[in-house]
Amino acid sequence: MNPPPTRVLITGFEPFDGEDTNPSWEAAHRVAQQPPPDMTVTAVAISCVFGQALDELRDAIEEKSPELVLCVGQAGGRTDLTVERVAINVDDARIPDNAGQQPVDEPIVPGGPAAYFSSLPVKACVAAARRAGVPASVSQTAGTFVCNHLFYGLAHLISTRYPGIRGGFVHVPYVPAQVTHRAAPSMAARDIATGLRAILVAARENITDIRETGGATH
Repeated sequence: MNPPPTRVLITGFEPFDGEDTNPSWEAAHRVAQQPPPDMTVTAVAISCVFGQALDELRDAIEEKSPELVLCVGQAGGRTDLTVERVAINVDDARIPDNAGQQPVDEPIVPGGPAAYFSSLPVKACVAAARRAGVPASVSQTAGTFVCNHLFYGLAHLISTRYPGIRGGFVHVPYVPAQVTHRAAPSMAARDIATGLRAILVAARENITDIRETGGATH
């Protein structure tokens, strides 16, 4: 008998900072509509609001009981899919969130670890996206806005409440509609979704990571 499909939760953010769309949600929704083989994928839109984002993620995990969680966020200016290696325990907002909050140097979890590494095989995920024809790389920083807030919160939930879950975070570029008025790199939502599907397959198939360079000099 074949094993049951892997239960996956994928999240994307609502638009923020005056944007009309958010490519993370566009792509996450596409993945849920056309999931990889042998996976059931639920997509959840997350508010770009400190605190509320973690509440929504926690509720989705409790409701869906996923085995894999992939959170996705927009990183305007990046050129490729960037699989995040580490989340840090600090909120330091350069701009307000969608509720007007702008925390500065506040811990996400008071007394929590300084950082968590992703529990996904980040380098295997990058390699899989590249094999699917989508540019990708390892990122050493998820920023200090709501994306890092959600990533750290996910890792803390896995560490303290859901040890059977594996999860991580991917940042994605703008989509073309967002750059018609500025010079910035972009990627079609369908291509982002292709890369995310490959990342999910790699996360399911690789419990340990591959060993190849993925570091940075700065």
